[in-house]
Amino acid sequence: MKNKMCLVLSDVKTIAAGCESEALLQKWPVTIAIVDDGGHLLWLQRLDDAPLTSVEIATGKAYTSAMGRRTSKMYEEMVATGRHALLSIPGGLTLVEGGEPIVINGETVGAVGVSGAKSPQDAQVARAGISHLLNNLNQ
Repeated sequence: MKNKMCLVLSDVKTIAAGCESEALLQKWPVTIAIVDDGGHLLWLQRLDDAPLTSVEIATGKAYTSAMGRRTSKMYEEMVATGRHALLSIPGGLTLVEGGEPIVINGETVGAVGVSGAKSPQDAQVARAGISHLLNNLNQ
């Protein structure tokens, strides 16, 4: 049997706090979605004035990143460079930047998806939340 790490509620709250802090600092009204390694929703937070559509998009970005074990931007880039077959893969993946995997000791334990600002800004918010967790784990 293999033992695997998993996110607990305190980890999720730490990530969410890091994301929220970055989004508020930058004045970006976003939605933050955090999922486990199977893409199951653990946290959803829509900041004031975040677009209604950002809820589904953030959740999709997080799911895509968790299931693929990579950033959602990587999929977006593959499609942009001509790999259009990706558009037909099943599973409802969201092939837009803003989904970032949470990797601990080389193992993907979940992902963060953010939507509501420009895609690179969404990714910045997601990475800020993950960095906040990693900084807390290293203390």
